[in-house]
Amino acid sequence: MKIIKNIAILSPDKVILNNVNDALDIMASIYSSHNLSKAIIYLEAINPDLFELKNGILGEILQKYVTYKFKVGFIGDFSKFNSKSLNAFILESNKGDNFFFTGGLDSAVDKLSKP
Repeated sequence: MKIIKNIAILSPDKVILNNVNDALDIMASIYSSHNLSKAIIYLEAINPDLFELKNGILGEILQKYVTYKFKVGFIGDFSKFNSKSLNAFILESNKGDNFFFTGGLDSAVDKLSKP
């Protein structure tokens, strides 16, 4: 994990986000170790099954992050999922401030750096 502008950047080396418990563990670890409430998670670190919106897991994870005021930027090429419902979800998510999806690290850092 790297820290840039008070944002935890999680390594894309392995899948670390598989379920709600993983999401809570990530949040708790970042907060307790670094006293940070913002993170960037690469697509490669997320189990692709989470992007199957029918299972509700991604929504549950994001609701936990909103509840605990933990802001997250997800970066990667999400177009590979070829899902109309996921594309609509991403477009709607990107209108808010709590979590968003983007293609690059610089844009994620910029968005999370805003007060």
